[in-house]
Amino acid sequence: MNTTKLQSLDTIAPAVKKKATDPAQALYDEGKEFLEKKELAQAAVALHNALLAFEEDKNINGVANASHQLGHVCLQRLEFEKALKHYQRAWTICEKEDDPMSLMALSNQLIAVYQGLKQYPEAVKICLDLLDSYNRNNNPKGAVETLERMVAVYLDAGEMAKAADAYRTIAAIHSRYKHKNIAEQFVKKAQALEEAV
Repeated sequence: MNTTKLQSLDTIAPAVKKKATDPAQALYDEGKEFLEKKELAQAAVALHNALLAFEEDKNINGVANASHQLGHVCLQRLEFEKALKHYQRAWTICEKEDDPMSLMALSNQLIAVYQGLKQYPEAVKICLDLLDSYNRNNNPKGAVETLERMVAVYLDAGEMAKAADAYRTIAAIHSRYKHKNIAEQFVKKAQALEEAV
């Protein structure tokens, strides 16, 4: 009979995060940690220094990542113009590197930026591009989440009828998947908006 002794749970130590040996990467990791803790000033300094180091090393991926994270810092500080510049820089690199997943992640951030800048047509355009992508990839969850973002944009813009249309589209998606109760909830939301017009 084979008896293997199992390790006792109290002897298992928590995983220790390895510190990056590359100074630029270490600054980047530090910046991300500050961002997670909502310590935005320290995050901005660390990520800016990481960006400079990545530029010096000609590390394109590092530049894209640092720009992306700096965009997050600016977005949380409601500095929409600065966030837009950082996200656009990351976008240019990701587009050149043909990285569709990163472009989708950036698209979601850009919706928030354009909404913050009250550039609603731009925000809607990105929503429509994302919807097209989710539909092509048969991703109803992504489509519904994007439509909900679109509703928020339309509501901010004061376009109640378009927000109601988006709610009806969400209801149609849920109906297609036999989510009758959820579909009815979105139809009611659409009706409430139409009555408010």
